Amino acid sequence: MITIRINNESHQLDVTDDMPLLWVLRDILGLTGTKYGCGVAQCGACTIHIDGIPTRACQLPVSLIGDRHITTIEAIGNTREGARIQAVWLQNQVIQCGYCQSGQIMAATALLRDNPNPTDDDIDDAMSGNICRCGTYVRIREAIHQAANNA
Repeated sequence: MITIRINNESHQLDVTDDMPLLWVLRDILGLTGTKYGCGVAQCGACTIHIDGIPTRACQLPVSLIGDRHITTIEAIGNTREGARIQAVWLQNQVIQCGYCQSGQIMAATALLRDNPNPTDDDIDDAMSGNICRCGTYVRIREAIHQAANNA
C-alpha cells in the first residue's frame, strides 16, 4: 500500500511501486486533467507540480513520491498564480485544441510563482519543455505577460 498526497488530499493506493504517477492520477484516481502525450517525459502534457516544481508524471514511478505534495491542474486554480494564469488563458483564447494546455498552465504557474515579472527569454526558457502542436506559443507568451502585469 502506498500513501500519497494529491491536491491536499491523502490517498492510499494498492498499486505496484513502478506504476507511473500519470496512470495513478488518471486511471486510479480519475484526475484526467493531466494528459498522456509522448510517454517519455519530453512533451510536457503530463506536467504536474511536486512541492511546487513542474515535473513530468508519465515517467515517475509512484513509489518515488514519498511525502512530497502533488498538485494537478484540477487544483492549480486554488493558487494565486494559477488563478491568474487560468483567467488570462481564457481572456487571450490561448487554447486551440487544448490537449497540451494543462501542462502549459502548470509550467506557466510555476514560472510566475518563481519569477513574477518574466522577460520573453524567461518565458521561452520556462516553457521550452512544453510542446503545442497547434503552435499557440505567441498567445501563451502574451498571456503570461498579462498575468504578470495583473499581479
